[in-house]
Amino acid sequence: MEVQDLIRKSQDGFQPTEDELLFLLGLRPDSPEAYLVMAEANRISTELTGNRAEVHAQLALNLAPCPANCRFCSFARINGVFREETRISPEDAVAYARQFEQDGANAVYVMTTATYPFDLFLEISREVRKNLRPETILIANVGDQSLEHARKMKDAGFAGVYHALRLREGIDSGLSPEKRKESIRNFQEAGLGVGTCVEPVGPEHTNEELVDRILFTASINPAYSGSARRIPIPGTEMARLGTITELRMAQIVAVTRIGMPRTVLGNCTHEPCTLGGLGGANLFWAEAGANPRDVQEKTEEGRGETVAGCRTIFAECGWETLEEPSRYYDGNG
Repeated sequence: MEVQDLIRKSQDGFQPTEDELLFLLGLRPDSPEAYLVMAEANRISTELTGNRAEVHAQLALNLAPCPANCRFCSFARINGVFREETRISPEDAVAYARQFEQDGANAVYVMTTATYPFDLFLEISREVRKNLRPETILIANVGDQSLEHARKMKDAGFAGVYHALRLREGIDSGLSPEKRKESIRNFQEAGLGVGTCVEPVGPEHTNEELVDRILFTASINPAYSGSARRIPIPGTEMARLGTITELRMAQIVAVTRIGMPRTVLGNCTHEPCTLGGLGGANLFWAEAGANPRDVQEKTEEGRGETVAGCRTIFAECGWETLEEPSRYYDGNG
């Protein structure tokens, strides 16, 4: 198998097979062949979007010790980072959202932990929605939901959701892989676009596991795909497993892009970085409030990036940034 042959196949619009994806992920990240793969992914992303990346922005309605116990998450009760729940007011949620809108975010996300009361989530989300411009794209990042709840989210003004079948779901988390898949189907049936990601990638994950998630992601025709490395939470069991390099992350981001249908315009990575942007990522996130990768209660005082900061990183990679509402959810919601 030769990289040049696979790149020519990609340039002709064909998606790689499972074996071809495994081959691409098996390349040494600092090899000339891996850089060719990154260049091809970057070509696809820029061609599909006219070289205009997007910055989406997420606010959190709460932080809490969460019984889902995703071991890679700072909210996990088992990790003992946050011992009490705190919630922001509707006024603060609106203020965060309007600031993101003013800063030029292409979509605004509302996030909660898995046990946040659904009716309260809807109540605050409606308040956020009515205080944003009609064209502003509103996205939810919440736990698994029934079809009835998904339809209520659509009625509340959401265009889509972020929802992922994470790596080793049900092993490194207390959540059911089948329930995650069912929720994705419910969201899509309700008319919500689903953005997703191969995450959170750690050194222990095999290429076979990554390919399994890439193929699953491709099968649902998401609003966007991508990949993100695991950010270690200090003092936790998972932190001892280590972190992959940004270069390896960029390689996985690139292979994920090549593995997606061309109907999928967006390719994300997190946290924002220039290597990701060079490897075909055209979506970064700004964040405010709680953050599952941060031990600060307000991530804007910690790991969280701003809309302007994300735009600067994209500019360093040669990307322009879209000045309009997100195109990734266009036709998916």
